Amino acid sequence: MALTQMQQIQSLGEALAWLEREIGWGVKPATLTHLCGRIGELYACVLTNGQMALATNQRGYDVVTEAGERVSVKTTTQRLPVQVPFNGNTLSNVDRVIVLRINTDEMQVETLYDANVQTARAHMSNRAGAKLFLTMRPSEQTGKSGTSPREVRSASHDSFKVIEFENGSIQVWSMGTHIEPAKPALRNLAASLGVDTRNSRGNEFNTRQLGTHVLNRLDELWGHLPSMPPPLSPSSVIG
Repeated sequence: MALTQMQQIQSLGEALAWLEREIGWGVKPATLTHLCGRIGELYACVLTNGQMALATNQRGYDVVTEAGERVSVKTTTQRLPVQVPFNGNTLSNVDRVIVLRINTDEMQVETLYDANVQTARAHMSNRAGAKLFLTMRPSEQTGKSGTSPREVRSASHDSFKVIEFENGSIQVWSMGTHIEPAKPALRNLAASLGVDTRNSRGNEFNTRQLGTHVLNRLDELWGHLPSMPPPLSPSSVIG
């Protein structure tokens, strides 16, 4: 029986919550391949208004879109660059390729690649036998806007600067260097500020949640979020 889109969204939310719980217990995301694969397939269904393939282990594809496209969905939790494997013997059964990444710091799904199979096949390399690899690099991500999100607030503490953007993402900088991943630095800042890193259920905050709590704490300490003054205009500089 096919799931409605609302059921797909609910199932996706539950699967992400379960993944976050497992990670909170210390399980490595790379060992949760079945759960991550399920999250990717559900996300692709919602993205394309599609349905899961009718047969279990359907040859070559995982999702059928509303338009009838057969989609091979690959899901990773690794940071880029990453090589995504495909079976060359079954690509003839596929119309479209979607590669997703579960960002386990912010517990969200990101689209790394979305193209028809002809375009995807041209980007793949062949190492041995029928195994093909699609190499994903940060500059090759598709489906993202070229417009940078607007900064909504920031604050500095010790040598670190924490920035929150309008899309909810958090960045940490130190001495002009972007700290990636941000979560370890945020944990250190939280410890120095007396900020709890876990919610009431004992689960660790993700990057966005922890960054928000750190900024809120700095707001409490300062009464406002400290920010750098705007640069002087040339006319205001006295020679």
